[in-house]
Amino acid sequence: QLAGLAVIAFGLWLRFGGVMADFASDKKSPEYFFMGLYVLVGAGALMTTVGFFGCCGAARESQCLIGAFFACLLVIFAAEITAGVFAFIGKKAAIQEAQKIYEDIYDDYMKNPVGKVNSTIYHYHLALQCCGKGNMEQQMGLPCPENTQ
Repeated sequence: QLAGLAVIAFGLWLRFGGVMADFASDKKSPEYFFMGLYVLVGAGALMTTVGFFGCCGAARESQCLIGAFFACLLVIFAAEITAGVFAFIGKKAAIQEAQKIYEDIYDDYMKNPVGKVNSTIYHYHLALQCCGKGNMEQQMGLPCPENTQ
C-alpha cells in the first residue's frame, strides 16, 4: 500500500509540481503528453488496492482475499510486460512527436518572440537541458537557460 501511495504521489508531483507542470498550462501541450502520468497515478491506485487485499487476506487468513491478491498481481505483471513492449516499439514515434512539438513551438517563437511562447520554449530548454535545434546560428536570440549545451 505504501508503494502504491508513493507511486501516486510521484505521478501527481510530476504532473502538477515537477518540471512538466510548466507544460500543462500551454495550449500546445497535447493531452497524450501526460497520458503516461495519468497511467502512473492509476497504477498507484491499483497497487494500493492490491496491497489492501494482501494485508486483509493475510490478517484474516482468507483464501479468497489471498487468491484475489494473487490474481491482481498476475494482471499487474502482465500489464507491465505489455507496457514495456509497447514503450519499446513506440519509442521512435514518441521521439518524433516530441521533436515535432518542439519545432512547432520554435517556429511560433521565431514569428513572435514575446509572451507565452517565450516562456514555453524556455521551459522546454530547461527540461531537456539543451537550446536550439542543432547549430549555433539557430540558438541566437533563443531564451536559453544557463549552463546548457
